[in-house]
Amino acid sequence: MKKSNKKEFENIINDILINNKFKELDGELHHGISRAGHSLRVAKNTYKITKKLNLNYEKATRAALMHDFYTNKDLESKNSFEALSEHPSKALENARKYYNITSLEANIIESHMFPLGHKVPKYAESWVVSLVDKGVAFYEMYRYKLSLTLGIYIIFMFNMITIQR
Repeated sequence: MKKSNKKEFENIINDILINNKFKELDGELHHGISRAGHSLRVAKNTYKITKKLNLNYEKATRAALMHDFYTNKDLESKNSFEALSEHPSKALENARKYYNITSLEANIIESHMFPLGHKVPKYAESWVVSLVDKGVAFYEMYRYKLSLTLGIYIIFMFNMITIQR
C-alpha cells in the first residue's frame, strides 16, 4: 500500500482500533488468528478494492473492520451454528453502541455472512465486504488453522506409533 493510502487507511479506522471493546478482539481466536487481525485484514482488502472501484471506501472500510465486532462472551449462550448466523447482528449492536452507523455500514455488517446469514447485501460495498471476508477466511483457515490441525494430527500419529512399539 502506498504511503499516502496507508496514512488515509489508518485515519479511517484509528478511532475503532483504540476502542476498548474492539481491543478485546485481540484475545479472541478466529480462523487461527485473532478476530482483530482477521477484521483488519478484511478492512485493508476492502479499502483497496472499494477505493479502486470508486465506491464509498471510507464507510466500507470502517464496516469491514467492525463486521466481526463481538467477543465469544457476547455469544456464550449460543451453540456454534447459532453463533455463526447471529454474530452479524451482535457485531452491529456493538458497532451501534460506540459509533453512528449509517444504513450502508449496517447492511455491510449484517449481510457479510450472506448466503448463510439472514440479510442480503443491498449495496456494492456490502457485496465487496462479503466476498473479501470469505476470501480472507479461506486464506486464514488454510494458512493458520489447517497447518495447526495437521501439526496436531502428526503429533497424535507419532504418539500412537511410539505407544504401539
